Amino acid sequence: MMSVTLDIEGMSCGHCLNAVSRALHGVPGAEVKRVQIGRAEVTVAAKSTVEALVAAVAEAGYRATAVAQE
Repeated sequence: MMSVTLDIEGMSCGHCLNAVSRALHGVPGAEVKRVQIGRAEVTVAAKSTVEALVAAVAEAGYRATAVAQE
């Protein structure tokens, strides 16, 4: 398992927060630790899951970039 921090562009309100949170929770193999405006912390099982997280956020209408992976 590895921890990933995502910077997320375009979030500005509670609706944005809920949309991103739902998108991340829908990614198989991801355990969402925290979502706040502009950032999310997630634990994933594989590198491919990080790509799935970024894609899920994009589908929700925001832009995510993985900035830290441990």
